[in-house]
Amino acid sequence: MLDLRTTTPTARGIFARLDAEWAELCEDASVRAAVADWLMTDHLADEVAAVTDSWVRALGPEQLLAALRPSHGVLSDALTDAVLRSLLVRATGHDRSATLAARIIVQAMLPAAVRMTRGQVRGTGGRTWDDVGHIVIAALFEVARSGRIHTRPGRPAANLALDALSRVCRELAADREPAGEDLAAAEHLADPTPGPAARAHAAAIHQAAHAAGLTTEAAIGEAEASSARLELLELVLEAMEHGSISHADGQAIAWHYTTTPVPDAQAAHRAGTTAAAWRRRRSRAVDRLKSRLRPAA
Repeated sequence: MLDLRTTTPTARGIFARLDAEWAELCEDASVRAAVADWLMTDHLADEVAAVTDSWVRALGPEQLLAALRPSHGVLSDALTDAVLRSLLVRATGHDRSATLAARIIVQAMLPAAVRMTRGQVRGTGGRTWDDVGHIVIAALFEVARSGRIHTRPGRPAANLALDALSRVCRELAADREPAGEDLAAAEHLADPTPGPAARAHAAAIHQAAHAAGLTTEAAIGEAEASSARLELLELVLEAMEHGSISHADGQAIAWHYTTTPVPDAQAAHRAGTTAAAWRRRRSRAVDRLKSRLRPAA
């Protein structure tokens, strides 16, 4: 049977403390019972037991973490996605069980959190490793509890990391503004290049849009980088998450309103419909998107 009770600290400071707290959680009988019940209820116990070489009745947080962190270190296989989505659904509740589910999600995402922290400490300066680490962990926890990720198409781990990074960038940028140069003077600076926070936010939107099939380019290009295009993609993603428009509706909008639109005939062929039906879908989707943006009377 796989023995995962001993955990290696992911990094110093807050991450080491989280690893130590995790070891204590793994020894808690009530936590172990809750995790086993979740896996049985969600019909994931047999698969998790198989990939961790464990007995079904002995499943606990260690085995759950092993399923969420495959040996190759990439959160990408089908079982990992299924387990993570199950936890994300549970994390949207308002009881201790939801808090525990979110805590397990954070533990699974610690390697990504360390990378985010390292990048933000290098890119911004002025903040200690532990300061930024606390912001990153708080962002991960809040996004896990938000109820947004489990309904979004694509890889839930990637979407979770992107949403957390976007929150971290916004918070760090907001903290820097009062201590920065006078904003009125900044308007006259010749260099219009977006700063690190803006670039990270743009990349986060693009990657989430790519994961949802709203854009075919894996890397952000000139067409995707315009503020209008990014704003549209963000609006479409939010509308999809809240159920205002469907996944196909989002594609109908995003594929058309860009500098290199997908021809209606080609888009319709991909969707298994006619060009005329695809245009009608886009028109209705645009109307629903507009109505969502209108303030209530």
